[in-house]
Amino acid sequence: MIEMNEVTKIYATKNRLGLFRSELKTVTAVQSLTLNIAKGEIVGLLGLNGAGKTTTIRMLSTLLDPTSGSIEIDGMPMADNRRAVQQKINMIAGGERMLYWRLTGRENLQYFGSLYGLGAEALHRESTRLLDEVGLTEAADQPVEQYSKGMKQRLQIARGLINDPHYLFLDEPTLGLDAPIARQLRSTIQSLAKEQGKGILLTSHYLQEVEELCDRVYVLNRGRLLLCDKPEAIVRQVAGLQTAHLEVSRWNEALRPQLKEHLERLGHRAEPVVRGMDGNAGNPALQECGTYRISVQSTSADRLITELLPWATQHGLSINGFTCDKPNLEDAIIRLSEGRAS
Repeated sequence: MIEMNEVTKIYATKNRLGLFRSELKTVTAVQSLTLNIAKGEIVGLLGLNGAGKTTTIRMLSTLLDPTSGSIEIDGMPMADNRRAVQQKINMIAGGERMLYWRLTGRENLQYFGSLYGLGAEALHRESTRLLDEVGLTEAADQPVEQYSKGMKQRLQIARGLINDPHYLFLDEPTLGLDAPIARQLRSTIQSLAKEQGKGILLTSHYLQEVEELCDRVYVLNRGRLLLCDKPEAIVRQVAGLQTAHLEVSRWNEALRPQLKEHLERLGHRAEPVVRGMDGNAGNPALQECGTYRISVQSTSADRLITELLPWATQHGLSINGFTCDKPNLEDAIIRLSEGRAS
């Protein structure tokens, strides 16, 4: 497991006040952050720009030292075991960074593998195996500058796996990729965690991707930890409950208390909202002709719909349709950024 314990990172910068005068200013990029990543787990790291995500990854990657606090990997303090820690980790960045374009795909892997101390035989074996795994065998000896975006990103994955790391840090891995290639990459990420047991830290602006992949999500705000939970729990806590909508005809107001009683018996405490959807619906004399929408909030709108349908049929209502409104992780992050979450 990777463990960050009360980690703070403070940058010191000089602010010039004139030709011969300057003042020292400090900026706290990360403050008292505690975070952990277990093997076989995909952990998301989210926040607004400037939230401290990049600084956090750089500290985990040994590129920056914390100002205070500690980082341990598999029980080893990073500060005292930097070289051993580096053997256990690697990073995959989105876009077209971290590759040498004038080298071939094979030469890139062999170069980066040599930095991890792989011998000639291991370099040949591992580069050949990884190029085959990411579907680049035929392009192995072409310069990377001739690769498409998707090919470069697949080579990034191979480069990130050249030392068979225990932990991978993925920084916007699907940035700029076409939808089919991004989907294939998400499948690869899941396989690395669930089948190969690698611990993965993922940052992404594509929140649907985070919601799909991550077991847990850390949300940072100005360097501080704001929330840590499963994606669905964050959505429920911040963005609110789901809403089930049932459209019916032949509604009668006498059914409202029976509906409320039915919902309470099923464990739903929310008050049902019934609204007319056409001109007739607002006229009590013409209620049976109108179309009504019954809306009820729940933690699971899908389950609630299946519970409402038999009740509606049993009470003589004609069902015209049903829908479910489900907030997602993007809704939750927007609410947090606007300061509207409780």
